[in-house]
Amino acid sequence: MTYKIIRSNRRSIGLEVKNGELTVRAPVFVTDFQIRLFVQQHIGWIEDQMKKQASRKTNAPAAGKLTDKELKDLTDKAKKVIPERVKYYAVKIGVTYGKITIRHQKTRWGSCTSKGNLNFNCLLMLAPDEAVDAIVVHELCHRKEMNHSARFYAEVRRAYPEYDKWNTWLKKNGGAILDRLPA
Repeated sequence: MTYKIIRSNRRSIGLEVKNGELTVRAPVFVTDFQIRLFVQQHIGWIEDQMKKQASRKTNAPAAGKLTDKELKDLTDKAKKVIPERVKYYAVKIGVTYGKITIRHQKTRWGSCTSKGNLNFNCLLMLAPDEAVDAIVVHELCHRKEMNHSARFYAEVRRAYPEYDKWNTWLKKNGGAILDRLPA
């Protein structure tokens, strides 16, 4: 299997499948042998991702790419909806947060910085409200656990018991939404 390697000051190896191509993101200290081994250990996941993407392209919705105006409208809506959801769940979870930024990203629904700033994808406005809540809770729980440990997911599920259902929905349907971003 061929792949592109991008080395940086990251802590772990990551895999990205996009347009039928595999990119390996690796820390500068990881050897080529370690990368090959990592890829071999995750070959099943890689093949699954390639199949899902190929299937998504053949079953793509007729909605097509979003226009600049549609993106602006989604961003404006997200700037109203998401801060309200963040405020609600922050109290429930018992955390504080910094600035909320709305973006239109091709690969992420949200992120949380170590300073507590939250970033969300405006394309969440094309998903059900429950999926939006799942992402909001996920990012807010990073204010307690800046990782994806069992403790982190226990906190997420405590705050939002339907998290797994809506996270699965996003994994299944979110790719078609993300594909609507213009190139």
